[in-house]
Formats: sequence, C-alpha cells, structure tokens
Amino acid sequence: MRQRTFPSHPTACISLLAAVVLLGPALASSNNERIHPYENNPRYWQYKGRPVLLLGGSREDNLFNHPDGLAEHLDTLVASGGNYIRNTMSSRNPGNPWAFKRLDNGLYDLNQWDTEYWGRFENLLKLCKERNIIVQIEVWDPWDYFKTEAPLGYGPNNVGWESCPFNPALNVNYTAAESGLAEKIDYYSGSKPSGHLFFHTPPALKDAPLVRKYQEAFVDKLLSISLAYPNVLYCMNNEIGEPPEWGQYWAKFIRTRAEKAGKKVFLTDMRRNTSFESAEQVNLLHDRTHYDFFEISQNNANNDQKHYDHILHIRSQVASRPIPINNVKIYGGEIGSWTTSVEEGTRRFWRNVFGGCASSRFHRPGPSPDYFAIGLSDLAQTHIRSMRMLTEAMDVFSCEPHNELLGDRLPNEAYCLAQPGKQCAVYFPDGGEVTLDVSAARGTLQVRWLDIRRSAWGQSQTVPTTGTLELKTPEKGQWAALVLVQ
Repeated sequence: MRQRTFPSHPTACISLLAAVVLLGPALASSNNERIHPYENNPRYWQYKGRPVLLLGGSREDNLFNHPDGLAEHLDTLVASGGNYIRNTMSSRNPGNPWAFKRLDNGLYDLNQWDTEYWGRFENLLKLCKERNIIVQIEVWDPWDYFKTEAPLGYGPNNVGWESCPFNPALNVNYTAAESGLAEKIDYYSGSKPSGHLFFHTPPALKDAPLVRKYQEAFVDKLLSISLAYPNVLYCMNNEIGEPPEWGQYWAKFIRTRAEKAGKKVFLTDMRRNTSFESAEQVNLLHDRTHYDFFEISQNNANNDQKHYDHILHIRSQVASRPIPINNVKIYGGEIGSWTTSVEEGTRRFWRNVFGGCASSRFHRPGPSPDYFAIGLSDLAQTHIRSMRMLTEAMDVFSCEPHNELLGDRLPNEAYCLAQPGKQCAVYFPDGGEVTLDVSAARGTLQVRWLDIRRSAWGQSQTVPTTGTLELKTPEKGQWAALVLVQ
C-alpha cells in the first residue's frame, strides 16, 4: 500500500494553511469582478464592481463561428451603446467547423478537438472582454442535433444531425448499436420531449454513459476556455422541449467544475414553451438549486400589453427573492403569425426594459432581411443608442415599473419606470397623452423628451410640482419622457 506523506516540520503545515487563508480574499475579489447579480438590486447585473444594463443585437447567434469582420461588428455594437451578445455553440451554418477533429477518411474522432473551432471560441471571448461585452453562452442548441433542413427559414444549406460528429454514422468512436443513437433523425426539435437519446443521456433519464462521456468532454473543453473570462453567463439550451433533467444535469456539471476552479458562475435554461404560467416555466423560475437567473426570451413572441404583463407576472413570482430576468433574443420580423412586425420587435425591446428586465437583445436576421428580427441593423443600433441615452440620464437600477402613476392611459399606450419622488421615465410605443402622478416629488421637475427614432433629446423644461404632470408626445412614433426632480 502506498503511504501518505506529510510535511516533516509543523511550520510547513502553517505555511500551507496561511496560503489557503490568503487565497480566499483573492478569489472573492476576483469573483466580484465577474458578471454577477447587482448587490444593491439583484434584478440587474453587476460587472467590474458597477451595475450594468445589458443591451445588444448581432448578425449571428453563433458569432464565434463567423470570425470574418468580427472585431468590427463588435465595435459597431459598442459604438451604439451595446454590451451584450448571445453565443450558441452551434455549427449548423455552411462552413462552420465542429468541435471535434475530422479525419482524412471524413469521419470524426471524438477524442480529438478541432483547433479552429476552439480557437474561434476563445477569440470571441477575448474580443468581448476587451470591449466589456457580456457573452451569454448557450451550451446546447437543439437545431444542431435534429433534422438537417430546419423550418422557418433556416435554409436547406444549414446542417443538423446528418452532419453532426455525435451521429454514430459519422465518428470512429461508437456504432449505433453500441451507443443507442439513431443514425437518422427525421424530425425537428419541438416543445415536448422527443425520443432522441442524445437528450436523454443523464442517469436520471435513460443513462447512456458511452455518449455522455463525450458530451461531458465537450462541456469540459468549453469550460477550460470560458472560466478564465469574467464576462460570461451560461444558458444550458436554446428553447429546449426535452425533460428538465437534461438541463439540470448540465447546470450541476458546470457549477461543480466552476467551484473546483474557484470561479463563481451564473446559470439558466431556456424552455420552448411560451406560456409562463405552464408548469415547466414555473418550475424553472423557482429552481434555485440549479439556476440563478431567468431567461424570458420566449415571451418575445407576444405582443402589446400582453407582452408587458407577462414580464410583471414573472417579476411578481420572485418578488421575495429577486433574480435577473434576461431577454437574449427579441423576435420582430416579417415571419408570420407567431411573431409580428419589425416595429413591434423594437417595442418589445423597450417594454422589456420598462418592465424591469436585466437585458434586452435583438435576435439575428434570417436568410433575408428582417425575417426573424433586426440583429444589429441600422434600426437596431438606433434603438440601442436611444435606450442607452435614456438609461444613462437616470439611475435605472433604483427604479421599478410603476404604471399605476399613469392616468388616462389606454392599454399599451405608455409605460412607466420610476423611483417615485426622485425620477421617472415614460415610454410611448406610438405617441399618446397621459397624466403622471408626481405628488411624491418635492421641488421642481426637469422634463425632457427623447425622440427614439432619431436618438435625439429635445430641449429641457423646468416645471413646478403640482401633483399631476400632463405628458403628450410631440408627435406620433416612439418617444420617451424623462422626468427628474430638482
């Protein structure tokens, strides 16, 4: 039996203990610089010791796998006031490398990595860190693992299971019989659990250790790069319909690996279901064992007052233990009945912030302009810039939704974000006229109008406090009024 050895002198033990004690504050300081819920208001995020409102848009969701012009694209985001992107670990677009090495015979070896894929990933994180951009990673994107030609405009050139290295027909590591995986998946990812074994490998489901060890190796490799970066949030899946145990397994896996590395990480998952009163969404919202924030993106298929009311409903459910509510993608393009117009997409962007959400980001365009959403188009840049202008002119992190302060309001006419008695912003999706209760204010009021479409402030006006302030937009269109107590 191999004997354990110990330091021969007691001072060696003391020195080791002292090193551990000294390391503790250093780790705490390091983690405090990382992205985490804002200490004074955990409904928002904090980065490098300061609260941050996350705003964004981008041309692709798997930006790392589209490196051409990437630095310039990120510069454009920052120049417009953006600081937030989504990054799916996806390889479904033409020309994207996969995570594993492809051999000369055309098959993949799951024991070897593709250096280009991982180099692109680290390059993205590096570029974003340099620009103080927060990256929300989605570890598993179901569109990579189901039927190859996806619906709704993803295009016949995009790839899925029939091109995926995990497919037993495409690797040298296991057969279909050995792994239990099908060589052909002839259906798409849906809102209900499928029979696809790839998403049932954890022990709590069908327990497939042969496949799971390669899945774990993939996530380990991802973490070996991403944990070094302080600007990363983690989402287990893109709009998943598989059993919740799948996402929970990976949340526990990632948290365990992070803790061993001395890193504090923040995790969520994204269900496919657009009903936030459904059992799966309610259970996800309250699952604090596995998750730290809530991804509400699927609400961005709803319109007008209903869209906003869903946000307030979710906020009310976590009022006693607030967490950030993120919107990593906002739909809004000419795609059909499940979403709506480009204009409504921009309104969702504003309602998210006025509903007290921690982030708001435009989804990527589809195969033609404005198919899914507006990405980082000129229009998206305008709205990001205007939002940043407004929220930097006030302390948004001390505000809450306060529509009850508005009088003579029609549904979806105006939305109020306020710290009563100190500051208030009112957003108008398409012009309008309301009254604002300012009875809590002491002193005079400074009122300014922001023309959102032009990213331009109007002239400031000082008015006396009379208990009620009448607000009428200068014209139709999207406007915001900022009211500060002097």
